[in-house]
Amino acid sequence: MTETTGARRDPSLDTLRTLLIAWIIGGHALLGYSAIGGWGYDEVQEVTFLPKVEFVLAAVLGPSAIFLMGTFFLVAGLFTPASVNRKGVLAFCRERALRLGLPFVASAFVIWPMTMWVAYRSSGRSVSYGFLLTGRDRLIDSGGLWFAEVLLIFSLFYAVWRWLGPAARPDPGPITMRHLILLAIIVFAVTFFIRRWFHARAPEYFDLHVWQWPQLLSLFILGIIGARRGLLERVKEPIGRQCGFIALGTVLTVPLVAVIFGIDDTSGDLTPFLSGWRVESAVLATYEAILVVFGSCWLLRFAQLKLGWSSPFWAHMSRSSFAAFILQGPVLILIAVAIRPLPLPAEIKAPLVMVAGLAGCFWLGWLLVTRTRIGRIV
Repeated sequence: MTETTGARRDPSLDTLRTLLIAWIIGGHALLGYSAIGGWGYDEVQEVTFLPKVEFVLAAVLGPSAIFLMGTFFLVAGLFTPASVNRKGVLAFCRERALRLGLPFVASAFVIWPMTMWVAYRSSGRSVSYGFLLTGRDRLIDSGGLWFAEVLLIFSLFYAVWRWLGPAARPDPGPITMRHLILLAIIVFAVTFFIRRWFHARAPEYFDLHVWQWPQLLSLFILGIIGARRGLLERVKEPIGRQCGFIALGTVLTVPLVAVIFGIDDTSGDLTPFLSGWRVESAVLATYEAILVVFGSCWLLRFAQLKLGWSSPFWAHMSRSSFAAFILQGPVLILIAVAIRPLPLPAEIKAPLVMVAGLAGCFWLGWLLVTRTRIGRIV
């Protein structure tokens, strides 16, 4: 997902991607022990966080979950036009299908069902393969690989658009704050509208996450447009700084909103925020729109300024990051199953799973890409 023009790598964006993947893997380890859920182990968890601990974790880590995937799609969009130019439409489609489609299919139909079978068995439940595919709330679940399916769909649509050969236009001017504000308004409006039918965290066939498509597609398109407008080389100042202030200010309002709506326990009923044409749903859509547009652009700028590291260690981490993302499901859940018998609270188990899981995912990912033929794909 981090191709650059020609054969050149971009260390700053490679490092950003690696850190985001590590953040997501760590977050999934914690979610396995949360009452609100969001990761497969929550279906069989033996302990959960104390309500106050979970509330603090949600307040501190929750906002990042809103826009991290949007950042992935922004970066992917930035490199997509150059990839199509270099490979041609048909070769690009074949490469995307192999690199994104194959891992998704393998995860959805083999890796994740087998992993969840082990998790259910550890809790004393015997389940069938059919149940693991369609009997759970998450229908045709792929673990964390749903993003690969969605990115593949977006990439193929872009390839078709390029194949149809729209007329070339003169080089446009740079991305401005006005463009970003307009994009945030569009993301809010479409997100709020679509939640009438696809509520946040809704179970969907083939793990499509349609409720997230407004933000993901918008950021992917922003990346494609931004590739011609200088975003790949540098987010212009003062836009980068302004995006950071807007994102930070939005996050700082979270406690106030929690007080206004009486939210003091994440295990309570959050349905009004997840769906329908309600004030609560509009509030969540507003947060998503602001954070995904301005937060992602700030992260991109931060990476360009601060993450241009180049060392053997970070090269290895970057090389194994996608494989680590693919492996996170079995690694995290098998570690959780292994420590399940220990009489420890979630406040101890979750950090253990997180630390061991991060080390295990990246180590096994490195072995996978350097010692097997799978490295040609991931």
